[in-house]
Amino acid sequence: MQPASKEKFLKTYANLPLSVREEIIAVLDDGKPITWNVVFMEVDNNTALSQTILAKLEKLEII
Repeated sequence: MQPASKEKFLKTYANLPLSVREEIIAVLDDGKPITWNVVFMEVDNNTALSQTILAKLEKLEII
C-alpha cells in the first residue's frame, strides 16, 4: 500500500462528520458496497483489500 494513499484517506476520513462515515462511497468489483467506516477498518488493519479500495478511491478522485 502506498503510504501517500493511506495518509490521504486518513486525513479525509478524520475531517468527515460522523453521520457521513456511514454512507456508501464505492462498490467493490464483486458488487459489495463499502462505507467510509468499512474502508477505515480495512486500512487500519493493513489488509490486502485495503490496497484495492485505496486504488479505487484514488481513481474516483475521492482521495
